[in-house]
Amino acid sequence: MTRTRVVSAPADSRIGRRLRANDPIIDTSRTALRAAGIRFRPRAATGAGRTISFADGTSLRPDSVLWAKGYRHDDRWIKIPGALDDDGAVRTSGLDTPTPGLHVLGRSWQRSRGSALLGFVAQDARLLATRMATKGTVPRR
Repeated sequence: MTRTRVVSAPADSRIGRRLRANDPIIDTSRTALRAAGIRFRPRAATGAGRTISFADGTSLRPDSVLWAKGYRHDDRWIKIPGALDDDGAVRTSGLDTPTPGLHVLGRSWQRSRGSALLGFVAQDARLLATRMATKGTVPRR
């Protein structure tokens, strides 16, 4: 079985269920990520409108944000009634949540093993962007 086939195996498939039972964490060095164009920022301290202020006193008005918070999910910072389950995780089915306008991306086994891997998450991102554009939920400039 090729690596791509394993990575793209659906989460609810036989191979997906077997792999999820003992899912390894794939480590990539910060140097390799920087070489790929990833920009790291310190901890986000506050947000107002489109401005994010960081722990080092700098701020940014991004067009988009990739919020990477490590390998453990901790969604308790989300304060939307009904968005979290009893364990404090976002309620999700694939890319969607029951909360209108709230979507999740980049989580392990969200749709496939590749959902949480930088080299494969683009497939889920394209699907989500298409869904949002079709439903008219993408802001227009």
